[in-house]
Amino acid sequence: MTGEDGGSPEPADGAQLPRVLFGTGALEALDPERAGAVWRLAEPGRQLDANVVRLPPLRRVDTHTEPDLDVLLLVVEGEGTLVTTEEPLALAEGTLTWLPHGSTRALVAGERGMSYLTVHRRRPGLRIRPAPSRDAGPDRPQP
Repeated sequence: MTGEDGGSPEPADGAQLPRVLFGTGALEALDPERAGAVWRLAEPGRQLDANVVRLPPLRRVDTHTEPDLDVLLLVVEGEGTLVTTEEPLALAEGTLTWLPHGSTRALVAGERGMSYLTVHRRRPGLRIRPAPSRDAGPDRPQP
């Protein structure tokens, strides 16, 4: 049997329950000079990564390119500018922006600073693998 939205009315075995994770009202209590991630999604088994990042007034995230992941960016407090290879885009509180993979961008906080939420597919974990053997050739398997 399916629910009204087409999904199953029963949770999957071992499924986590929805819950509140962060309230943006907490941003008001932060030191205005605090920079960096003030919250991270860290629930086990998640398929997404998300962060709330604080940029103090007139500070920036340097120009960079994300080669693999699309990112959604939502300004939750303050304002700033998204610098792109084409033209700068104004980011006001409440602005939702798509940053497609392969795009080059920088962020600059405005006079009041800027806090924003980023959401993207979770990156696969890094795996440590043994170095290839020097003796390995086309006829010899790797250890």
